[in-house]
Amino acid sequence: MRNPITFIVLMVLFALLVLIRVFENELFYDPYLLFFKSDYLYVDHPRREILKLSLFTTLRFILNSGISLGIIYLFFKDKSIVKFSLVIYVVAYVILMSCFLYFVINPKQEDYYLFFNIRRFLIQPLILLLLLPAFYYHKLKQ
Repeated sequence: MRNPITFIVLMVLFALLVLIRVFENELFYDPYLLFFKSDYLYVDHPRREILKLSLFTTLRFILNSGISLGIIYLFFKDKSIVKFSLVIYVVAYVILMSCFLYFVINPKQEDYYLFFNIRRFLIQPLILLLLLPAFYYHKLKQ
């Protein structure tokens, strides 16, 4: 990773992740953004359009995942790691989105904290934060 172009592209990709987070209110439909900033454990769930919420959550997951896969490729320059990461992202999406939809369709106040964390994995690049050190450690062990 000594190439300055690679470093610049990495910084741009990380900046894109930050921009997605900074402009989340303008870019995505998500009534849960304000809900979880409030005292959500003591209020009812917000009004929401389930299809629209699902599509915008999927879009955000795809954007974060695509950028994250680019970052992983630039860090390791190994297509097999990117393919494996893609499989992890697809499996994570299916599992997390299924749970997300369950909680959106069947909101219960006692499940808000679990829902909050599942939603967090869908809308933020947390999987990248898990994969980068894991692959780095794997490379060190080889």
